[in-house]
Amino acid sequence: MRSSFCLIALAVALAACGAPPPASEPAAPGPPNIVIITADDLGYGDLGVYGHPNIRTPHLDRMATEGQRWTSFYSQAPVCSPSRAALLTGRIHLRSGMFGRQQGVFFPDSHAGLPAGEVTLAEALRDAGYATGIIGKWHLGHLPEYLPTRHGFETWFGIPYSNDMDWNLPEGMANRTAYFNPEVAYWQVPLMRDEEELERPAEQRTVTRRYGEEAAAFIERHQGQPFFLYLPHTMPHMPLFRSAAFEGHSAGGIYGDVIEEIDDAVGMVLDTLDRLGLSENTLVVFTSDNGPWTSFDTHGGSSGPLRHGKGTTFEGGMRVPGIFRWPGRIEPGVTNAIGSGMDLFTTAIGLAGGEVPTDRPIDGVDLSPVLFDSPDVAGPRRTMAYYRMGELFAFRQGQFKVHFVTQGRYGLPPERTDHDPPLLFDLSVDVGERYDIAAERPEVLEEMLAAVEAHRAQMTAGEPLFDLRGS
Repeated sequence: MRSSFCLIALAVALAACGAPPPASEPAAPGPPNIVIITADDLGYGDLGVYGHPNIRTPHLDRMATEGQRWTSFYSQAPVCSPSRAALLTGRIHLRSGMFGRQQGVFFPDSHAGLPAGEVTLAEALRDAGYATGIIGKWHLGHLPEYLPTRHGFETWFGIPYSNDMDWNLPEGMANRTAYFNPEVAYWQVPLMRDEEELERPAEQRTVTRRYGEEAAAFIERHQGQPFFLYLPHTMPHMPLFRSAAFEGHSAGGIYGDVIEEIDDAVGMVLDTLDRLGLSENTLVVFTSDNGPWTSFDTHGGSSGPLRHGKGTTFEGGMRVPGIFRWPGRIEPGVTNAIGSGMDLFTTAIGLAGGEVPTDRPIDGVDLSPVLFDSPDVAGPRRTMAYYRMGELFAFRQGQFKVHFVTQGRYGLPPERTDHDPPLLFDLSVDVGERYDIAAERPEVLEEMLAAVEAHRAQMTAGEPLFDLRGS
């Protein structure tokens, strides 16, 4: 009691002398929270901030306004399972066997999944003291030993593979008819919580909204510790579903409705971070797993000025939106530096103070120089390899890109053509890949071929796990 009186008297005396009372130093912020949000089959041109004239995406536009927008950001593959593997492991998907010579992704009858020996971003951040959760589509193996909870995620709410798998159509109905006139019962895809099935079929009309609500709840639960939230949306992969509140919401038709509901779910995340005072210690990233599924016409999205879409190694198949927001740390701006989804692995681990594995090749680079120093720097990534079904179709170095093989996908042209000499494009002036300059710039082509040989020399490939299927 006497000591308390003395402290009060000292404070009064100091105030009378014009001196401020003793104050403690503010606590330093802990490691940053990491939130990675992806869409499924969303194209480069599908967001307002990337130029779409009819689809309104105010929350993603806000992310870009308050953060950094990348114009040369890539998925690591033109379809989902391999690009998701690369994002979570920081490795080109061939290294982990996450490819197929006959199959492009995992299916409900697949026998394999992401190998246990791979180190995921969730495992690395968990080991650094983070809470880890995934809300959304997994698609890296549906059998128990391959689920997210076996790969470093403490919690999971979502579906195990694409929303158009587990077909259950009425007799005689064509697949394309079902895609354009979908009913929930046409696909018996399960909705999971951790390793338990909640619904079958998943109620896809409300899944986007529920992902947003689950994400907000995850942030609420873990606001007192660093957390990693991975939010891979099911949409806008065909078939398209949206909740009643978003029917007719967009001037861009049903596809626009779906994108605008994803944007609303992004808003739930941003608003929760703001309300809890976490925004200034949280990196939020938004991107897509590959380009738009253009074979579905107006239901398949847009690659904007880029050529072709999902499944191809043209720019439209792999160049995707990339938005980074961290108020107070990332200065608002636009960068032309090259980045990839697999770079999120190395970047996030570095920010968390974790350990990037040293016992295996890691292809992801740390994007911090561009994010935190200057968007105008060239950046640490100078090359991008474009693989399809385990084969190197194209390669980018700096502003130039070579194509060894060109081929459409999902019934769209062009037919497969092997090019000798390779096609050469200058993406700085020809992002649509229309004008082959190989004959005009032989010295550039020679440099590109040398870079490709250096890439091939250090590449390794595992067994093609997507081909392991059957009853």
